[in-house]
Order: sequence, then structure tokens, then C-alpha cells
Amino acid sequence: MARETPRLDHQVIAQIIEPGSHVLDLGCGDGELLSRLVEEKNARVQGIEVDEAAIHKCVEKGLSVFHGDIDSGLPYWPDKTFDYVVLNQSLQQVKHVELVIQEALRVGRKVIVGFPNFANWDARLSLCLFGRTPITPSLPHAWYSTPNIRFLTLRDFTRYCADRRLRILRLYGLGARAVIRFLPNVFAVNVVAVITRQES
Repeated sequence: MARETPRLDHQVIAQIIEPGSHVLDLGCGDGELLSRLVEEKNARVQGIEVDEAAIHKCVEKGLSVFHGDIDSGLPYWPDKTFDYVVLNQSLQQVKHVELVIQEALRVGRKVIVGFPNFANWDARLSLCLFGRTPITPSLPHAWYSTPNIRFLTLRDFTRYCADRRLRILRLYGLGARAVIRFLPNVFAVNVVAVITRQES
């Protein structure tokens, strides 16, 4: 049986992370990304996930995953425990964005953030023409059943980082199959960024 083509955001994140890195994935889901990092990068990985069914899938894959709500912070890890903290497709679902990002930056040397880009042309067109909350491949749920409680754009995120003096080391706008180089805030479906604190 042929293996499924890996998600583009997972491909990009795997390219970013250096071999042998210590990685914490916040909202790791079923552990698909963590498994890839173990297999391809020999990474030492841990995850935090709130959904028990997803945790069982992680355990079946031999992954170390803790049951927890990242909105409560990361009190069990000291500063700079991890080389990378991953917050992929979770940021738009958390209640306490400031706390989650600050805690991720505290326990990790670098933080990889991934989120759907609400300014994608498809979402803009849907809202403009039909006056309805967009349903797109990266935002697939109806407004009444979506797990997302925040809708942000690539430009929103870069402004957020500038306002809080966070340094963006890398920034990728992702299309369905490739990295978007032209007008990523318009054409990117998802965004992946690597951030860290600015050195004083």
C-alpha cells in the first residue's frame, strides 16, 4: 500500500528542524508530525494533546504524549528545555494566545507556528461575493462547528511579532502543493513561521 503524500506544512517543518533536536509539539493531534520527525530527523519528541482519542493514536505509535490543555501554560518544563516548540494548526484554537506563545518561547529556543491564512483569496472572495463565513480547504468547518476561535492572517501575525519584539527567523506562505513566493498574504492557504525572542 502506497504511503500518503505528507502534508506540505509537515514537510516544511521537518525541513526546518535539525537532526537530533529536542522537540515539543503543542496540540500534536494523532502524532503524525512527531512520527515523521523521529523517523527522518532522529528527533527526541514529546507532545501535549487534549483529545484522548488522539493521545491513544500517539501511544500506539510509541510517542511520548501528555494529556493537557496548553491554555494552562507549561509549568512542568524549565526554561529552554527544547530546541523547538511546535504550535502548528493550534494557535487559532487557543483562548490565551499571549500566554501560549510566551510559554512556548520560554521552554523552547525557537518556536514554529503554523496557522490557516484567513486572508487567502478564496476566503476573501467567498466573504465578498456571498457574504458568508468562508469554508475553504484550510478552514473546512461551518461557523457553528469550527474548533477555531480566532481568524488571523499572515500580515496579522507579522504585525503581532513586530509589536512584541519577536524575531521572525523564517516565514513561509504555503499553497496547496508548494511554497508561495508572490503575495503570500493573498495566495497562501497556510503560514509557517519560525520565531524567537529578540536579543537585547
